[in-house]
Order: sequence, then C-alpha cells, then structure tokens
Amino acid sequence: MDIKKVIREVPDFPKPGILFYDITTLLANPKAYKEVLDRFTERYRNRSIDAVVAIESRGFIFGGALADRLGCSFVPVRKPGKLPWKTRSVSYQLEYGKDTLCIHEDALDGKKNVLIFDDLLATGGTAAAVAQLVKGLGAKIAEIAFVVELTFLNGREKIKDYDVFSLVEYDA
Repeated sequence: MDIKKVIREVPDFPKPGILFYDITTLLANPKAYKEVLDRFTERYRNRSIDAVVAIESRGFIFGGALADRLGCSFVPVRKPGKLPWKTRSVSYQLEYGKDTLCIHEDALDGKKNVLIFDDLLATGGTAAAVAQLVKGLGAKIAEIAFVVELTFLNGREKIKDYDVFSLVEYDA
C-alpha cells in the first residue's frame, strides 16, 4: 500500500504558504492504519525493544499500539502539568518560541533499549529534546521513528547521533 496516497495534503494550513500533511485520513482508514503498524512491528519485532517512548499527542496514536504489538512498555512524553508523578523536563527552542516536554522520573527504570516514536519529523527539535530526556534516564536509544518526515526541513541534523527511520518522506 502506498501510504502517501492516504495522507491528505492541505494547502495554506495553518497559514498561507504551508502545505500540511494530515494523517487523520490515514487514521480513518483501518487498512492503512494497520499497514503502518504492521510495517513498524516488522521493523522492531526482533530488536529487543523494552519501551516505546511516544511524544504527545499524535505519537500516542501509533506508539501505544506498537508497544502492545511488541510486548513492551509504553511511555508517554507530555507537556508540563499533564503527568501526575515526579517528572524530568527539558525545554527547547521552537522556530518562534520555546516549548517544554516531561517524562516520569521512573518511566524507564529497568528499560534499557528504547524506541522513540512520533508521527512527524519536521525540524527535529522535539525529537532531540525527547532523546535528551531518555538519555538522562540512562536508557539506550535503539532508534527514533516517524510515520512522516519532511526532509526539506533537515530535522535529521538535530538527531544525527541516532539511527532514524521514517516510513514516508516528503521532499518539498
């Protein structure tokens, strides 16, 4: 199945000149959603993944299902104030400002081989921040995975120290 054909392209969203790649059409298509999960499951099935660390919020949609299929833990990374226990946080620069992400301090206790997962790789700042959190908790990052990568934004540069996999790439 050509996953690109299932992802809707929305021009001028969220502002003029931006072409938005909308995965809600992929999520609404049970065969396409299953295909995406099947491909990621096949890739990581024999990699001894202890935890899938998924990034709020669309990363959760795939990350939880993938963790279930791999028989490992699911660890959410969220915005401040959303996790109820003791957390570690990291702040990072966005194009026009700053953002912060948090993880429970004990989320990776005993988990050594971690897959970081999100729906989209754009500039790489979010993934780099999550990698910093995971490394700070003492885990090894097996790979950082995405459903979609916007290669023209060069996001891999910020996470070049890690193996990166994207299911679908857009060059412009």
